[in-house]
Amino acid sequence: MILTFAKRGALVLATLVVAACGDEPPTLDKEAITLKGGRESNVGVTSGTSLFDAFRGKDAGVKVNRFLWTASLDVLDFLPIQSADPFTGVISTGYGTPPGSSNSYRATILISDPALDARSLNVALQSRSGPVSAGTQRAVEDAILSRARQLRIQAGNF
Repeated sequence: MILTFAKRGALVLATLVVAACGDEPPTLDKEAITLKGGRESNVGVTSGTSLFDAFRGKDAGVKVNRFLWTASLDVLDFLPIQSADPFTGVISTGYGTPPGSSNSYRATILISDPALDARSLNVALQSRSGPVSAGTQRAVEDAILSRARQLRIQAGNF
């Protein structure tokens, strides 16, 4: 069977695409969710790189504290989740009404560090009439941190 030039080119291109796929399984860090792919493409381009350097890649690791992540979802479970991105550590919710309240709120949570620490957690709350008071926001952050500590203690018992 004779292959035309176009068919050979398509075959070579398909082979290159398949060869660029990662061959290492993702790994899980005990203290944080570490997302490491086998082969990720380089985001930044530096001098002296070629087209094939984009397929070699480097291990990309973004760490998000799993206890803070789970605690945020537990504490704010009355809010509908619009997006949750473990690569950036951002959880965005829609408006929801907490039990026993008539006000509706929405939240954006940023978990910026793998440490179980207040500095790793940033919560932005908003009601339909605008931003909430600092005391309300601090109470939600404290509830998330308390729940994260409970989850950490429970994980240590196993």
